[in-house]
Amino acid sequence: MLVFAPMDFAYAPEDLAFRDELRAWLDENLPKFLADWGGDEDPGGGRAGGTPSSVARTQERRKDWQRRLNDGRWAAINWPEDWGGRKATPVQNVVYAEEMARVRAPGIFNANGVWQIGPMIIKWGTDEQKQRWLPGILDASEHWCQGFSEPQAGSDLANLRTTAIADGEEYIVNGQKIWISTAHLADWGLFLLRTDPEAIERGAKHEGITAFIIDMHTPGIECRPIRDIVSDELFNEVWFTDARIPATGRLGEEGQGWQVAMGTLGHERVGTAGLAISMAADLRSMISAARAVNPDALRDPEIRERIARAYTDIEYTKLLNYRALTKIIKGQKNWPEVPLAKLQWSYLAQTLAELAIDLLGPSGLLAKGGPDAIDGGTWTRLYSFQRYTTIGAGATEVQKNIIADRALLPRK
Repeated sequence: MLVFAPMDFAYAPEDLAFRDELRAWLDENLPKFLADWGGDEDPGGGRAGGTPSSVARTQERRKDWQRRLNDGRWAAINWPEDWGGRKATPVQNVVYAEEMARVRAPGIFNANGVWQIGPMIIKWGTDEQKQRWLPGILDASEHWCQGFSEPQAGSDLANLRTTAIADGEEYIVNGQKIWISTAHLADWGLFLLRTDPEAIERGAKHEGITAFIIDMHTPGIECRPIRDIVSDELFNEVWFTDARIPATGRLGEEGQGWQVAMGTLGHERVGTAGLAISMAADLRSMISAARAVNPDALRDPEIRERIARAYTDIEYTKLLNYRALTKIIKGQKNWPEVPLAKLQWSYLAQTLAELAIDLLGPSGLLAKGGPDAIDGGTWTRLYSFQRYTTIGAGATEVQKNIIADRALLPRK
């Protein structure tokens, strides 16, 4: 049986003060940033896609924006104050996401590093590791990737088989990772490797996994970009062939990799659920574009019903996120709200992409590079690319099975 907690929507005075400070900073700094960059948008809806020259410009743009955020202590609000953060509460994280969505803030250079890897280094790292790697994540001087998935360990992460065998003060790494975002651009990566190759055979595949911070320029590491459905090369295969990595890069003790991974994925899943906050702005944007290029669509009863349904589903998803937030505040486990919100994110991302094309009519099909492409071809691109949300941050089918097994029909 699903049991939902009552929700409290009131912001405390400190949360309102947090919001007011952030709004004031954005009002002062975002216009300056946009003016410096000619007001151009991050191509591809915030992803580093496109030609090599456009990718380079996007990365420089994001780097500049993250550094400005860092100067105001707004880049890593969840980090401790001693490391340039604000030790933000769960409520303040929601406020932050809402305000960034409201102003359509640019993406940052090191999203993986700031939101997932940095917190894991703070939790599991030694003092030396924190001193070595946290500053470079925060000031955008070093780019990071996260290497978990493998051909035999996608939805079943514990089935990973890339090995790291101890050899004195080093480990020798062999194997393959896949679907690793921005690995070809990264300086460093947080990887899960199997330090006990016999664990799978003895039926203990969650054991014998260790987390490592790896220099992506190490001899024996090869990144092979994968061209995706919209002709971008963001994802990668990463091959390890007798790559030697120092033991000083191990994060946590040997065999603690599963615990590290679950903390990292927890950050990712909560962050993914929060993406619903920006969807209302996406819906408003596509309606505004339709008024300009295809106003007749807005008089179509079926289209109007789809808009209303999408708006309602977005509001429901916001409430689902708030319910999870309420549980966190009360010290309860935010289950099953987070996996449910992930499913909603996948569904809504694809629903909005399809609705946009139907709203914009023939003009909506014009791709990037065409002189009449709407919003730089963003909506056409998303129509294809948003299919990835079926597997991003946890495959839809797996999430449904987990919810059914643990929430709807729990085993006794």
